[in-house]
Amino acid sequence: MQHSTPPPQLHQNPRPRGFSLLEITLVIVVIGILAAIAIPRLSRGVTGSADSALTADLAMLRTAIENYTTDHSGAFPSGATIAQQLTSRTDASGNVSASSSSAPYGPYLSTLPVCPVGARSGNSAIATTDAPSVGWIYTPATGVIEPDTTTECDATGKAYNTY
Repeated sequence: MQHSTPPPQLHQNPRPRGFSLLEITLVIVVIGILAAIAIPRLSRGVTGSADSALTADLAMLRTAIENYTTDHSGAFPSGATIAQQLTSRTDASGNVSASSSSAPYGPYLSTLPVCPVGARSGNSAIATTDAPSVGWIYTPATGVIEPDTTTECDATGKAYNTY
């Protein structure tokens, strides 16, 4: 009588095994390291974009004031009506008018930009003194315009009102 021995069977697990605690820990550590690198970079990007927007908006406002001054024989826009003088047509004396025949100059801006930084961010009003709804402070005697930020600074410590 011959005894037949069954062929040796390879051990096959019908269900795959789960991850070990060491593998899970390593994955969590790697994700933590990536987050620690990425999150500060992303938050600096938002701040940097507001600073860049401020620089661009100030350049646009200063160019509009310069163009107005050139067209009006060296006279700066008035403190009380600068918003209208920059966004509407004006005559040689700076009076705002809807008629292009009586007001051949301007408009220098289609709309006033909003201040992108500081406690007054989101405001586009221009005034000669600080107020809650003011975004920009204008000095009519010199034509200087700056954001309505008194003590606020960018990430490098530079005051916004010195941009």
